[in-house]
Amino acid sequence: MSRPFFPDDHCPAPPSPLHGPPDISGSPVAPLHHAALPLNLDAVRNPSGFGPLCGRSIVLIGLMGAGKSTIGRRLAQRLGLGFVDADTEIERAAGCSISDVFRLYGEDAFRDGERRVIKRLLDGPTRVIATGGGAFMNSETRALIRERAISLWLRCPLPVLVRRVSGRTHRPLLNNARPRDVLAQLMVVRHPVYAQADIIVQCGDDNVDHATTRVIEALALNHRPRRLPVALAHASYEVVIGAGLIERAGALLAPVLPQKKAIVISDANVAELYLKPLLDSLGDSGFVTQSLIVPPGEQTKSLDRYRELTDAILEQKVERKTAIIALGGGVVGDLAGFVAATTLRGLPFVQIPTTLLSQVDSSVGGKTGINTPWGKNLLGAFHQPAIVLADISTLATLPPREIKAGYAEIVKSALIGDAGFFAWCENNAPRILGQDPDTLAEAVERACSFKARVVADDEKEKKAEGGRALLNLGHTFGHALEAEMGYDGRLLHGEAVSIGLRLAFMLSVRLGYCPAADLDRVTAHLQANGMPARISDLPQTFSVGTLLNHMTRDKKMEGGKLTFVLVRGIGQAFTCRDVPEEAVKAVLAEDGCVPDTQTDRHLPHSAF
Repeated sequence: MSRPFFPDDHCPAPPSPLHGPPDISGSPVAPLHHAALPLNLDAVRNPSGFGPLCGRSIVLIGLMGAGKSTIGRRLAQRLGLGFVDADTEIERAAGCSISDVFRLYGEDAFRDGERRVIKRLLDGPTRVIATGGGAFMNSETRALIRERAISLWLRCPLPVLVRRVSGRTHRPLLNNARPRDVLAQLMVVRHPVYAQADIIVQCGDDNVDHATTRVIEALALNHRPRRLPVALAHASYEVVIGAGLIERAGALLAPVLPQKKAIVISDANVAELYLKPLLDSLGDSGFVTQSLIVPPGEQTKSLDRYRELTDAILEQKVERKTAIIALGGGVVGDLAGFVAATTLRGLPFVQIPTTLLSQVDSSVGGKTGINTPWGKNLLGAFHQPAIVLADISTLATLPPREIKAGYAEIVKSALIGDAGFFAWCENNAPRILGQDPDTLAEAVERACSFKARVVADDEKEKKAEGGRALLNLGHTFGHALEAEMGYDGRLLHGEAVSIGLRLAFMLSVRLGYCPAADLDRVTAHLQANGMPARISDLPQTFSVGTLLNHMTRDKKMEGGKLTFVLVRGIGQAFTCRDVPEEAVKAVLAEDGCVPDTQTDRHLPHSAF
């Protein structure tokens, strides 16, 4: 029977949010008098916006028992909004209970009416809307919510849901089977779709106020992810940048991977923080997963560790459509990427970088590799990811030193080819390093966008001049410093790049390519933001000859000559293969290297 109820002219007014709601268990509580939070949801009426200031309604989704109505009422009260329970409005429009609608008309008719009621609610003023558990499963309803509202999934563990719904008789789906069996089956079917929500909040046994606070915090920080396309000759993918992406990873990966099987490679530190949320998200979307954990640190990028990983993967009889997911910083990304590139001649690969350095540099572009005693990344392959998820939420757990190391790669991008971007960095560095979400996301996007353009023009670094080689600005010096310090953690890659950037400008000034004023400007920016700028800042002395020896082992050697990336000024980098050795020696000596081979390898740990 088609459309037996819900007349289109029925658009109920939302009930007042000023009464005290029950707690999640259904018990009444005393009225509350919280002041509305200072989030003016009507301040910006931009239909393309997102977040607590965009004027969109907030639609709560989840299984029965998740607390949508209870949390929704309290959320509306604290935000100073109206609240509507869609199921209540459906019953009002139909003139009977939802159980009677199911009995008299069937589920298809109910879903059609539900969609039309939700559409009318979304056409109204900004409010909090609690929906039935099946509403988001309807593709038309889901599209409406995506277009006009913020969807928020209250994700709740099965035991909690079972306890909350036990004994309830008004749920049609629970009338003919054990609640646990019904809910478990609903999780299998619905979680992959719920995972497409804009925001996911994990709910358990929190009381209603704590749960509501978590929802408000998620709303305040959340924005629609930024999506940056990387278009290459033989492969294209997206870099997705935003908060909370790990908890939505399953929904983001399902459309781009050929099979719902994956092996997650992470290091012990990152796994402790993010492996379970990632595996939960993948499980929600129907993925079958395994995980392999490696020790943290640059030493992990070794032949021995590579052999251990590939042996473990091959022992599991991996299929060629099984994806390798790198969860971690640049070390994990490089190592896991090389494993993906070489196992069975190439497995699908996903990057989930968890450091600022890896988000703006190593995760984009397809370079993978491991180190050897002869130098860094001397064994490797080009292997593009299927997608990159740059979850800026993960950066909150990093120490300031790691953030500054990552920022060096952002500065590098600006110095290579965008003077305006460098000026933006000069104005916004404190907000980037302080992890202001909007500024940080913009910095990641701008750096990744610049790198994507360079990679698209020269994917495998084949151009004789310029091209992808420009991305090595500061790296020839930086890699030499890293190699001499043995990759032991005293010098982070980004810190080496920070010093290398200034050395590249020093060399450019000495050779007459770059005005000294630009060197001064770069030096001032690095120092003002607490980043290492000079070799003499390091906890070890170096000889000119030793560093030159490391440089001659660099991958960029050609015809016995070392390629340097130099600059004609800020934003004007170029490649040069005709650099006098004496000029390089002079720059190294001026910056603190000793002229002989005597080094002190046992000074205290760096303070930066």
